[in-house]
Amino acid sequence: MPTFETLLYDVADGICTITLNRPEKLNAFNTQMMQDMIAAFDATDADDAVRVVIVTGAGRAFCAGADLSAGAETFNYDAGDALHREARMREGVQRDGGGLLTMRIFESLKPVISACNGAAVGVGVTMQLAMDIRMASDSARYGFVFARRGLNPEAASSWFLPHLVGVQTALEWCYTGRIFPAQEAHEKGLVRSLHAPDDLLPAARALAREIADNTAPVSVAITRQLIWRMAGAAHPMQAHQADSRGIQARGKSGDAREGVSSFLEKRPPNYPDKVSTDLPDIWSHWTPPTFS
Repeated sequence: MPTFETLLYDVADGICTITLNRPEKLNAFNTQMMQDMIAAFDATDADDAVRVVIVTGAGRAFCAGADLSAGAETFNYDAGDALHREARMREGVQRDGGGLLTMRIFESLKPVISACNGAAVGVGVTMQLAMDIRMASDSARYGFVFARRGLNPEAASSWFLPHLVGVQTALEWCYTGRIFPAQEAHEKGLVRSLHAPDDLLPAARALAREIADNTAPVSVAITRQLIWRMAGAAHPMQAHQADSRGIQARGKSGDAREGVSSFLEKRPPNYPDKVSTDLPDIWSHWTPPTFS
């Protein structure tokens, strides 16, 4: 099982729990955490034992945003050391670290549930936008504080956030930069459900358990790709092209035979296919955009 400097990583009964683990810093996000989280999602994708991923925070915060220990030069990439610059470099371009993380989460082959246990500010909330289902403690707080720090929204949140809550709410939250409670996040559709602090992780695990125990991993991986990639499609024909190829490939799979047989025989399914070896390529028409 991999180990990380800024994360706890645990796999049990098909569920991987990734815990942001800088509690003394309210799990503030730094370059090492970015690298660790990207590597953690590489690990969950590669491990067929992982059916669902839960992300939460240690201590009283989920993630209080960027680590501000560098003071006024925190967000000046040119002022940082070479190692930090290199960590964000792709194809000769220095990119936003939060965006590198959300792009990696976007490509995850496993469903991702956020269990927001406390403050989630800046990148602490924008990283959750690329996760599939957001659950929260009723004491959690959120803030898209970028304009109050002289910045603009990052981590591709200008794409993710309006898709989740609509343009008007996204603009209000980002224009004001105010901290708002979990209740407002729930009312506006950012959060699926609210829970007492001690009930949050059990509720997230119960949802993960429902996915892990009843669904075919390859089908879930394809479903995740279809829903996320088609969110920005120009025409439903693009969805029809992809899901037609998916049905053709999955219809003759061992999973499809097992899914029908287990249903007719009224027993729990035992799906044979694995994400690592049996995920079909249904994306002949899909060209991932490049950063330029």
